[in-house]
Amino acid sequence: MKGQHTMRSRRTPLLAAGLAMALGLAVVPFGTQAQEFTSSQRQALDHIVAVVNEGAIMHSQLEERIAQVRSQMSAQQQELPPERVLRQQILEQMILEEIQWQMAEESGLTVDDTELNRQVRGIAERNGMSLEQFADALEADGLTLASVREEIRREITLRQLQQRRVGSRVSLSEREVERFMAQQDVTREQAQQALFQRKANAELEAWLQEIRSQAFVDNRLDAR
Repeated sequence: MKGQHTMRSRRTPLLAAGLAMALGLAVVPFGTQAQEFTSSQRQALDHIVAVVNEGAIMHSQLEERIAQVRSQMSAQQQELPPERVLRQQILEQMILEEIQWQMAEESGLTVDDTELNRQVRGIAERNGMSLEQFADALEADGLTLASVREEIRREITLRQLQQRRVGSRVSLSEREVERFMAQQDVTREQAQQALFQRKANAELEAWLQEIRSQAFVDNRLDAR
């Protein structure tokens, strides 16, 4: 199923800074508690927690994401919401990602190897490593460079989809820019960037709500 792609790989701590900077994503190490399950145990315990159009999100995928969020919030000394609320919030985010991934696949969006290699090298360099050293570090964390490359390809693809669907909705007037320049005492370029980002964020939120309402979603988290 398409949903099997959702958060299918663990993320090493080395990816956190690089991916967050390159893609605007929050990425954290995968919790050790979830790693204690063997693949056979996972398969025996696994079940669908949400059907999304023709795809699905599995319980094991949700548990991986929850472990990541807990680790991140703990590292940032943030208070966790109640367990039930946390699980529903994270699953909803995964549902939105799955909808977008399906749209990207249907649109034929791809990331060429040149761009992908540039992103991977950038992550390695921000961690003070050569590509070979980065690959070795990933292997030590139980990952492969190939699997990480595909995860990065996925994230870039979703960002491209968002830019294509949302970017065309954003427009700035000269009056808006001049008013912002006067109010904030910034340059024209800074005003344009700040206003564009503000409007893009609002349009992105509206678009996500739109595609969520149009998708078929069967949330089964509380069904068992």
